[in-house]
This record gives sequence, C-alpha cells and structure tokens, in this order.
Amino acid sequence: MMPYPVIMVFRVILWAIVAWWALWAGLALFTRARTVFVFLLLTGLAWTYFSLHLVFSPAFVLYILIPLVFLPSMVRIITEYQRGVLFRFGRQVGVLKPGLNVIFPFGIDQVRKIDLRTFTIDVPKQEIITRDNVPVMVDAVVYFNVFDPVLAVVKVADFVKSTTLLGQTILRSVLGQHELDEMLSKRTELNTTLQKLLDEATDPWGVKVSAVEIKAVELPETMKRAMAKQAEAERERRAKVIAADGEYQASEKLAAAARVIATEPSALQLRYLQTLSEIAVERNSTIIFPLPMEVLRMFERRTEERPA
Repeated sequence: MMPYPVIMVFRVILWAIVAWWALWAGLALFTRARTVFVFLLLTGLAWTYFSLHLVFSPAFVLYILIPLVFLPSMVRIITEYQRGVLFRFGRQVGVLKPGLNVIFPFGIDQVRKIDLRTFTIDVPKQEIITRDNVPVMVDAVVYFNVFDPVLAVVKVADFVKSTTLLGQTILRSVLGQHELDEMLSKRTELNTTLQKLLDEATDPWGVKVSAVEIKAVELPETMKRAMAKQAEAERERRAKVIAADGEYQASEKLAAAARVIATEPSALQLRYLQTLSEIAVERNSTIIFPLPMEVLRMFERRTEERPA
C-alpha cells in the first residue's frame, strides 16, 4: 500500500495533465480547428480513463509523458507576412492564417509556409542578338509577390526559381525582337511589355509580377566606338549647319549695309577712317589698308588724259 502523500502527488499530477490536455483542446476550439478539437477531446478522455487505472502503477510515470511530448508538436505559429498551406494525409485542406494554429500530430498534418512579401530577383546577364544583328548583354530586376499561397505550392515546385528562369526566357525573347536604338530609347515601354508578359505567365502559379526593370544594356567596344563616331559626326554636321546659317545671315546683313553705303559714296570713306581708328588702338607696327579700285581707276584716267 502506497503512502497517502504519494497518492496525493500522483492525483495532482494526473489532474494537472488533464487540465493541460483541456487547455490544448480549448486552444484548438479557439482557433476554429474543430476536427482537431474533437480529436483532442476523444484522446483526452481515453487518456484519462486509462490513467485512472495506471495511476498507482510504475508505468504511470511513462504514461504521463505522452501528452507532454506530442501535444506541443501540434502547434504551428504563422507570422503576419506568411500563410500556411495545410495538407492532411497529403491532401490540401486549408490555409493557416497568422498566429497560433493547432494541427494533427504524428505527421498526419503537414504545413508549408509561404512568404507573401515582395521578392526581388536579379535576372543574370543575358546575351541577346537584336533585330539589327547587334550582340548586347542585358540584365534586369523582377519584383513579384505571392497572391495565392495554395497555387504557389500546388502548381509549381519552386516559384522563385521558376519565375527567375521564366524572366530570363522572356527577356531574351522580347528584346530580341527590337532594334538597338529602340532598346536604348524605349526602355519604359519595354519594361511594361516584359512585366505584362511575365505576369500573365506566372498568374497560374499564384504569383503577381509588379514590375520589371532593365538595369543595364552593355554594348561591345566596337559598337561603342561606332556610336561615338556617329555622335561626333552628328555634332560636326550641326556645327557646320549652324556656321553656314550664320554666314548666310551675315551675308544678308552685309548686302543690306552695302546698299546703304552705295547710296552715299562718302559713307565708304568714313568707314575706312573708322577702321583705321580701331586698328590704331592695338598699336600694330604694320597696317594693311584696302585701297579701293575706284581710286586706281581715277589715277589711270588722269594719266590717259594728260597730253604727251
């Protein structure tokens, strides 16, 4: 016969375990896991029934370890930015929301956690041949997030890797249909096209592609030199056009000035004197002064008129 204090200790332990079991059953009911609640209720009653017969036996010490071991394994904590896809006997039965959740133990229930935050993947550099046969290296950044965790688990093995590989394929396919000038000047339109095509392809996986940005377009050195020469030639052409336009405008002004001076012959002499005053300011040792042909013709006529 066991002493009375020992019996009281065993009874306290027994009812503490029963209360522990009832706590988990209440937690399952609070989280609306009704099937788990029924499971805990039935197993709790069965455990209590058998424990009453084993409470004074040495096997009771091992028997009380059962709820202490498997009950904590039934808890799954889902963070705010995650969702848990629940599989029961391999079949998808629901989605666990953020917070504390209770599931079946012993591998009956399995939970796959899916992150709903925005992912950023760096598409590796891809060698692309443009429509005008120019080889370029292009890399991009893809921003996406999961909007349906069930599809992201059931329909694709690894949605991050699959989205990355699909982004590489679509990047090569779309950019290969455009010329180099379009690729450099219409980057915004190309980003929109890439985002639309990639979003449509990943929609069956529960993935939403929010943006695609082309980071850099690397050109071969020969192409860079050719483009630099083209830009230099274009600038030279503009400079020559501007210089020619300036000469044309100046000629119009000079023609107008000549017509004004032609109306008054003394104006030309005044212009010569003004030119001499401007040259004298610089203190030049040599002055080249234009001599009008009319003056020479005047001396020539006087020579011809002089009698021999």
